[in-house]
Amino acid sequence: MSWNPPVNGAQWHDEPTDYSQLGKLPRAEAASGDETPGLITGSLSITAASADPELLDLPWHIALEDWPQANLAALPRGISRHVVRFAHLGGSVIAIKETSEHVARHEYHMLRKLARLDVPGVEPVAVITGRTTPDGAPLNPCLVTRHLKFSMPYRALFSQMLRKDTLTRLIDALALLLVRLHLVGFYWGDVSLSNTLFRRDAGAFAAYLVDAETGELYPDLSTGQREYDLEIARVNIAGELMDLLEGELIDEQVDPVATSELIMDSYRRLWDELTAKESFELGDRWRVGARIRRLNELGFDVEEYAIKTTPDGSTIQLQPKVVDAGHHQRRLLRLTGLDAQENQARRLLNDMDAYRADNYPGQDEEISAHAWVSQVFEPIVRSIPRELSGKLEPAEVVHEVLEHRWYMTEKRNQHVPMAEALQSYIDDVLRHRRDEATLLLNPDTELLQVLEAGVITPDED
Repeated sequence: MSWNPPVNGAQWHDEPTDYSQLGKLPRAEAASGDETPGLITGSLSITAASADPELLDLPWHIALEDWPQANLAALPRGISRHVVRFAHLGGSVIAIKETSEHVARHEYHMLRKLARLDVPGVEPVAVITGRTTPDGAPLNPCLVTRHLKFSMPYRALFSQMLRKDTLTRLIDALALLLVRLHLVGFYWGDVSLSNTLFRRDAGAFAAYLVDAETGELYPDLSTGQREYDLEIARVNIAGELMDLLEGELIDEQVDPVATSELIMDSYRRLWDELTAKESFELGDRWRVGARIRRLNELGFDVEEYAIKTTPDGSTIQLQPKVVDAGHHQRRLLRLTGLDAQENQARRLLNDMDAYRADNYPGQDEEISAHAWVSQVFEPIVRSIPRELSGKLEPAEVVHEVLEHRWYMTEKRNQHVPMAEALQSYIDDVLRHRRDEATLLLNPDTELLQVLEAGVITPDED
């Protein structure tokens, strides 16, 4: 689509990339503005998947680091080599990064591809080029992405001393993300905690790719490419943990180098489970179903697998061919229409299955799932006071209420009514949580400096 408002001369363009293309965009086609700065004019150019008129209201004629506070949303940011700001766009928040035109277009291209492959990452919104100051001086192009609600950069999680097991869960989440990227043939090239966003996921974390400017997509990755990505992750994580240790944000007993190596073990265990060949005797054919169930428990579906027998027919070799993540998410979405993280979905499905066994034994699971939503999930969400509704996303709240009730039952050694457990959770747990969805409107300079440092405390609203 093309839309040319006469007032400011901005031009909108369809995405210029071919989704069948692999690897980096050709610089000659994607970055003419980088190589011939004289072509930049006063006409703003916007490349976007869909027209979003509110983009035209932002002060693109001002260098990003000098944007007025009225346009900014004060959210904790990770460390970046570029100038990055969060801004309001209609009823949502966007992240804006100043960079070169070639890098912006390439990253936009990669993020669009990864979204189509259903890999966890930020949503690309637009590439802005042709920026100039009022006196005609050129400004750097910008990549615009959608802010991932309820997500946090890793440094925002270190507002208090982080426990070692929590740190391990962050690294496990990053390892899982890296495996998912490698399964679709994406070489990241700059794996780090800083280039990742985290969302709470039923006591664990779900990791999302943020920065794809160094990434390339291939039909398959070689072992060398995967191992090099893994080595980059190990080195970068070690450096990030050393920085946190210097800032006294992690326990002094944590060894940054040894801890960073956890991603190597976590990645390789998961990769082997998903892709390794398994051999067994012909009489042990039940192990085919057992392998698939293990993969389902890890949150992966097997769409295809290969079975080969030895020439004498005594041994079977099994290898998954196509593995797709999100097994529990898809089941929960199919049964209830609820969209949750993978671990959240697994926890909610467990409660749903127990609810069905207690109240609707033998009933069709679609019918019992509808009853569970209306009698368990929705009443919990509706009971959360309005002023606390931004603390956590609904699926995480329901998970925590169910866990809180279980701990209360264990402590008392007797049944605890849901209403009592819910009120106890609101008063004793939720009220003391940091508001992970709050946007700080028009923050003062002091607060912006705190957020600029990448660390916020639980009481800073």
